[in-house]
Amino acid sequence: MNLFAEALAWLFSPDRLTGSLPLPLAFGQHLLFTFVSVLIAAAIAIPLGWYIGHTGRGRQLAIGLSGAARAIPSFGLILLLVLVLGVLHKPEAAITAFVLLAVPSILAGAYAGLEAVDRRVVDAARAVGMTEWQILWRVEVPLGLPLLIGGLRSAALQVVATVAIAAYIGLGGLGYYIIQGVALRRFDQVLGGALAIVALALILDGLFALVQRVVVPRGVTAGRVKDVRDGSSRRRRVAGAVTE
Repeated sequence: MNLFAEALAWLFSPDRLTGSLPLPLAFGQHLLFTFVSVLIAAAIAIPLGWYIGHTGRGRQLAIGLSGAARAIPSFGLILLLVLVLGVLHKPEAAITAFVLLAVPSILAGAYAGLEAVDRRVVDAARAVGMTEWQILWRVEVPLGLPLLIGGLRSAALQVVATVAIAAYIGLGGLGYYIIQGVALRRFDQVLGGALAIVALALILDGLFALVQRVVVPRGVTAGRVKDVRDGSSRRRRVAGAVTE
């Protein structure tokens, strides 16, 4: 308990606004790595996931690649990429590792969101003369948005927790306090840095939860995770693909 109080005292000390890495700057660096990595991963995974979800092609390949990407240790990959790309490209190496970490969750959310759409709704849209492009944008994407946002939410939380290791190669962020604290045996600093990361993760989680509620079209509840869990076995299966 004393350590927890000391960590809070360290975290809210005026000294955190000065020094080699002020706390606001560390928050900014941590958020920048998270935002850029998730944005790049989304640009890769969302179109691919929508293609898989709409056509049903390549699902097994996507699952296999996603599983392989999840199995790669981020810390080891960053060190490997730094060695391969050179020490002048440490940010690129770190972002590449974080993108690989984020892609599986976003990919799963994108294709699972479309797979969760009731096929009778898609057949009805096709029966009234909609083109495949119109079915995708006017029917499947809006109904699949909640699961897609769930995938983005999961990816962002994984990345924000992993960005801490970027400090090991001198890229700053909130992990800097943890690594420096371990070296100095300043456990209040270690715990303070960890609490800052937890707080940032909770803020992002709350924002994504809010977005997940906002993006659902009024009257549409089929895509909500709660309904999916209470619904058919098919919807439970696709919801599980996002949270894996």
